[in-house]
Amino acid sequence: MPPTAVGPAERDAERSDRFGRIGLSLTVLGLLLHTAGVVCRGFAASRVPWGSMYEFAITGSLAAAVAYIVLVRRYSARWLGLLVTVVLVTLLGVAMIVLYRPVAPLTAALHSYWLVIHVSAAAIAGGAFTLGALVSVLFLLRSRLEAKAAANPELPRPGFLWRTPSAEAIDRVAYRVHAFAFPLWTFAVLAGAIWAQYAWSRFWGWDPKEVWAFITWVAYAAYLHARATAGWQGRAAAYVALVGFATFLFNFVGINLLGSGLHAYSGL
Repeated sequence: MPPTAVGPAERDAERSDRFGRIGLSLTVLGLLLHTAGVVCRGFAASRVPWGSMYEFAITGSLAAAVAYIVLVRRYSARWLGLLVTVVLVTLLGVAMIVLYRPVAPLTAALHSYWLVIHVSAAAIAGGAFTLGALVSVLFLLRSRLEAKAAANPELPRPGFLWRTPSAEAIDRVAYRVHAFAFPLWTFAVLAGAIWAQYAWSRFWGWDPKEVWAFITWVAYAAYLHARATAGWQGRAAAYVALVGFATFLFNFVGINLLGSGLHAYSGL
């Protein structure tokens, strides 16, 4: 039998899939090199590499990269790769150019095993929150495109967004990412309070970073509660998730650079 003719659409899909596999392979390679860099920083410091804003940035971005690979394995979320790589490259660039500081000894308050427990949970949750924010942004873009297509069925459908899953499917992924990250952030906040009792003889002291960590917790709790009880789906839930991520970013960047207090460990 003669070979079946392959149309332009099939050729485009095959080419896109090939480039997608190449991009994912390069992302995994970058993840391995990133992991090696974080581990080497730890060896150079003879401790876990979480003592400054720079070190938290490279660790949190590593957590986001790992979370993306997990999403690809579980939900075939290769469609998120472009946003993830752009954000991670930008974050690492800022970390190297702006935040980088040489290895330095830890302050006295950080000499505790709670550094490993508290900061590792916060870094993993932060990486997942970053990924959740990217999925939420992609959902908003895709849902807007679907609304335009519904109003104008003749609208051309080229481009990246039309190759992503439906807005409804993206929304489900966003919920699962945030549902994973929220318990970790809860644990990080509780571990921080216990550590504060050991270090400063109080569980809570209205330190700016403590306050904003709690505000972040409230924002994501509202997101998950609204979805579970009020049935919020779609755009409203995505906006709440992005507000939560904005509070997380302010806690990491704003408080470290502009604020003061017992958690002034930016190294800048």
